[in-house]
Amino acid sequence: MLKEILGRFEDTVVVKEPVSKELEITRYLLKHRNRPVLFENVNGWTVAGNIWSTRERIAGFLNTSREELIHLIAEAMENPSPYRTVENAPFMKNPTEDFSLLELPIPKYYPKDGGPYFTSAMVIAKDENGFTNMSFHRMMVRDEKTVAIRLVPRHLYAMWRDKAEHGEELEVRIVVGNPVHLLLTGATSVAYGVSELEIASKLSELAFGRPIDVVELGGIPVPVESEFVFEARITPELVDEGPFVDITGTYDYVRKQPLVVFEKMYHVDEPVFHALLPGGYEHYMLMGLPKEPQIYASVKRVVPKVHGVRLTEGGAMWLHAVVSITKQHDGDGKNAILAAFAGHPSLKHVVVVDEDVNIYDDREVEWAIATRFQADKDLVIVPNARGSSLDPSAEKSLTAKWGIDATKPLDRKEEFERARL
Repeated sequence: MLKEILGRFEDTVVVKEPVSKELEITRYLLKHRNRPVLFENVNGWTVAGNIWSTRERIAGFLNTSREELIHLIAEAMENPSPYRTVENAPFMKNPTEDFSLLELPIPKYYPKDGGPYFTSAMVIAKDENGFTNMSFHRMMVRDEKTVAIRLVPRHLYAMWRDKAEHGEELEVRIVVGNPVHLLLTGATSVAYGVSELEIASKLSELAFGRPIDVVELGGIPVPVESEFVFEARITPELVDEGPFVDITGTYDYVRKQPLVVFEKMYHVDEPVFHALLPGGYEHYMLMGLPKEPQIYASVKRVVPKVHGVRLTEGGAMWLHAVVSITKQHDGDGKNAILAAFAGHPSLKHVVVVDEDVNIYDDREVEWAIATRFQADKDLVIVPNARGSSLDPSAEKSLTAKWGIDATKPLDRKEEFERARL
């Protein structure tokens, strides 16, 4: 469980003194952006944040390297495998209907937030055909038993809408405090009918040699490796949700969103609540890493030799990317730019570099731009393109996308070689 996982990391910061769940957690998580933080007393509960705030920590836990992580995730997304159903889970030891969301250590992260927010929670639902969906959704606590859930028009939204149009409610299970192989897959964007739980099971097989285990709660599969589990239902009723700080670190506006009623809570002995800091590095990693294989696959369709893709922290691991290729033809760099935009439609800016540039080093990327790029020949601008709703500079999600081809010209490669000893 999470406490055991945190014990493996030598750089974990342990906060023993009492910490308030209102704004104070944020101060610590901002101070130690790259390090896991374990709070031993948040209103009597244990809380952890920044657990998965670096690529290296995620890769190490999954028994791979930083460079191979993209391929591990891609393999799991392309080849889901069955999970294993078992009878019991540690969280089932502590069931209760006598709980209040207001008494749980659910943080209010920033001053203008609409209220305390679930940020690391994943929602699991099953449709009438037996398809199980698992996805991240922020949820603003309204009172002891209800929250407002942000539903973007994707799979869970479609499930909810089908019920809501008939005046019915959607039964869901909400999980908090999961290991990273589950969190990464909950953030993937796959076709309807492909279960994120099966992607997680494949990722677990690749990393640990075993599938994930689930238990059935009212016919809905729930990962055994969950600290908190809630039985809930998403109603047709719409209520205000927001403001809330999203991945870019700016406030998202208030919307009408579905009301969720919580009915039952389960938790492990001595549970750890996962506080995912909005706009923090952990948020970047969990949201951005599953998009990199999509960009990689899209670019590889037009340029055979693709060496790596990185969504950058400076671009909130959502809006900016770097792609490394080996050119075979002049124009490959520009084709790679356009393919990257197709692979991740929210992408706003991409730099394409040669294989001799370390895409994980911002100085090397800037060096490639400084020495291999001319704006009048190597800049690609796509005006009035559909971008990300999370970009505060976009107008009605329309943005100008731009790409930098910082690759060497094939007929003058030697002139651009870096001097080496």
